[in-house]
Order: sequence, then structure tokens, then C-alpha cells
Amino acid sequence: MVRVLDFDGVPLADATVPDIDDETFVGLYADMRAARRFDERAISLQRQGRMGTYASLAGQEGSQVGSTYALSDDDWLFYQYREHGTLFAREFPPEHLAYWMGHEAGNGAVADANVFPLNIGIASHLPHAVGWGMAAQYKGDESLSVAHFGEGSTSEGDFHEALNFAGVFDTATLFICHNNGWAISIPAEDQTASESFAMKAEAYGFPGIRVDGMDPLAAYQVTKAAADVAHSPPEGRLRSTLIEMVEYRYGAHTTADDPTVYRDNATVEQWKQRDPIERLEAFLRETGRLDDEMIASIENEIDDEIADLISVAESFEADPADLFADMYATQPAEIQSQEAAFLDSIERHGKSAFLREE
Repeated sequence: MVRVLDFDGVPLADATVPDIDDETFVGLYADMRAARRFDERAISLQRQGRMGTYASLAGQEGSQVGSTYALSDDDWLFYQYREHGTLFAREFPPEHLAYWMGHEAGNGAVADANVFPLNIGIASHLPHAVGWGMAAQYKGDESLSVAHFGEGSTSEGDFHEALNFAGVFDTATLFICHNNGWAISIPAEDQTASESFAMKAEAYGFPGIRVDGMDPLAAYQVTKAAADVAHSPPEGRLRSTLIEMVEYRYGAHTTADDPTVYRDNATVEQWKQRDPIERLEAFLRETGRLDDEMIASIENEIDDEIADLISVAESFEADPADLFADMYATQPAEIQSQEAAFLDSIERHGKSAFLREE
């Protein structure tokens, strides 16, 4: 397993620290902290009834932000549903939070950050990522397609079909598998008899590599090397890489889940000793890149940023006509009739007649 920092944030003797400038190091740290704070606020919003079901990222900031920092802004991300940290690495579009409050327009907002709409179906976005990569190559576009997914996705046919196409057609696609220990309540060891998820890439002709996903510098380093290969593969080497980020999900699968039913808290606490934010903070403090004053300033900026995100999201107003939007390029007559009847009913009875009583 590739690791740069030990659990206390000290570089390993045989490791190479990524060659990035101080501003980038601090930016990586700040975006990880922003993702963690966003996660806390999002869970609170859901508990207050101000937002729908939400998938927590806590514990996975290092792999999400670290890997995205290693990419070009022109590369396209295919986000499953937990990788909110990737968006903070690309300036979280304020409208996107509205998606989690029920507004589909918020899902389209991520396109401006070169991110495909997030995907709730397990692994069904992986063939799309490969298809985009194939299309890019046909057009002479050198951008990469980068797909995030959980280890439970490897039990779906879409995973194998996508990797097979990526190998056969040699697409510039990075597959980032977040092995966070659990696919809802199914432990990772019950997903496969293979020694690792990374080794599954061998069947499709390209390399797989295991990384300490709670080490943001290792996530950056491995993703950067894989991206370099995708752009300029050595002779005999395919462009794609499968990266297994070994990490842990601190919280529930989603806010509709109770993880205490299937795992013990002692194990969670053990994994928290490897916390990606604390490890990077220790490294940056020790190397003189970060101090208390800088952290206080970062925290204040993050609180303001998250408050603005929530304000924008809650400013959205529901439009009943959106129920019929984006389903067909040309609506069938029957759907047109249903939409007309629905909107006529709202006009005659008023919106309040269709609202659920609190």
C-alpha cells in the first residue's frame, strides 16, 4: 500500500513528499477542512428537516481532495454520491446543495466545474465515464475521465463492463475505488474473494494500485502519476489505472442508516486515529507551513463559505412544472396531457392544496 505520511503526519523514511508549493499544500488542507465542515452542516440540515437524505464523506476527505488536486481543471469527474470533497477542490458550486434539497437544477450546476451529475445508482456511471473517454479520444481532447465509486460497485456488472471497455479501447480513464470498509451494511471482505480490489484491474490489462486513502499526500501522488501515464503512456502500457483508496467511513452510509446495528464503535475510533485532516495538519505545522493564526483564519473563511452555500440553496423555490422537465427531448402527447392537467389543477385549487401538512 502506498503511503507518504505515517498516522502522526510524519513522512516515512522511504517516501517522497509531493513537489508542490506551500500555497497548494495549505489549499489542500483548507479544502479538506471545508469538506468536513460542510458534512457536519449537511447532516444537521437533514436532521432539522431542511434537506433530504444525505451521504456523509467524513473520513474520506484525503482521498477525494488529494486526488482532485492532482488533476487538471480540464479533466472530468464522475462523482458517485459521497465525493463532495472533489467539488470543494474545484470551488463547490453554491447551487449544488439545492440538489440535496430536492431541486434537480442543483445537480446540473456541477457541469461548470467539469463534473458530471452525481449518480445514485451503484456503478451505473462507470460505463458513462469510459464512453466519455472514448469520445474525447475520437475528438482529440486530451482531458481525462475520472470515476469515483465505492468498493460495493465492484460487485456490479457495470464495473466489469466499464473496465473491460477501458482496457480494450485504451481510454484515458482513472477509476478511483473508495474502499471505505462498508457497502451500507456489507463489509468489504464479503464483496470479493480477491486479495484486494486494486488487483481486479489485471484482468482488464492495466494496473491497479492500493493507496492509504486517509493520507492526502499519497492520494495526490498516486493520482498524479496515473494521470501522467494516461496522458503519455510508456510503450506497452495502457492509459487507464484502477486506484483503490483504503479508508473508512466514520458515519452512517446515509442519514437514513444506523451503522451501530452492524459495526462496533471501537473500530470506528481506531480508524479515526488515522484521520486525514489531522495527519496533514501535523505535517504542515512541523514543516512551518501552518500555524494557529492561519488555522483560525481558514476556519472563519470556511464558516462564511458554508453559510453562503446554505443561503443560496434555501433561496430556491420549487416549480411544479419541473416534475416534467428533462425527461424527453420531445414530450409524448400523453405526457403533455398529464402536465397540462396537473398545472391546471394547481391553478384552480392553489399550490397550498398540494402541499403536505407539517
